[in-house]
Amino acid sequence: MMTKAKITRLVPRGEDREESVDGRRLRSERSRAQIVAAMLDVIRDGDMNPSAATVAEAAGVSLRTVFRHFEEMDSLYRELMAKLEADILPMVMTPFEARDWQGRAAELVTRRARIYERVMPFKVAAGVRRFQSGYLMDGHHRFLAMERAALQAIFPAEVHSNPALFAALEMITGFQSWQRLRQDQKLSPEDAEAAMRIAVERLLRL
Repeated sequence: MMTKAKITRLVPRGEDREESVDGRRLRSERSRAQIVAAMLDVIRDGDMNPSAATVAEAAGVSLRTVFRHFEEMDSLYRELMAKLEADILPMVMTPFEARDWQGRAAELVTRRARIYERVMPFKVAAGVRRFQSGYLMDGHHRFLAMERAALQAIFPAEVHSNPALFAALEMITGFQSWQRLRQDQKLSPEDAEAAMRIAVERLLRL
């Protein structure tokens, strides 16, 4: 016959239950982070439209585990984009050192070159899917708005009040231009940055 003491030992104490819950939560968080990291690696390796099965294999987890954490691929892209935005936000928010707008324009080119190079594989991958995903399409428009706002904050009224001039600046300093320079024209990051800088200087006659 089981004694009361033995029964008590079989029933987890409150603190034991909390530790068990905390342990499951930590394992779940690690598994989720592992899946996102695998997605990043797969895209970096050149798969611009990875399947859930591909991500699961790269993460070393089952397909069921992927969908337990992410109900659909769109939710995985949401997590991925949030991670990337958090990664580049410090660079975006760093104050410019130059006091005049010409110096800030030069800093802007360098800053965008670094940001674009970091996010290029993931922006391309998101571009493949954005016409099938409202979230990714919204993210695309947010990115364009961020680029535009940065230009408006730097240049004087005579620049951004000229629609044609401002549109030209927006085009040559935008991500699509960086992608063309790097992928289509196959320039190195250094040469792509130099090309963007020359275009800005010539356009503004600096």
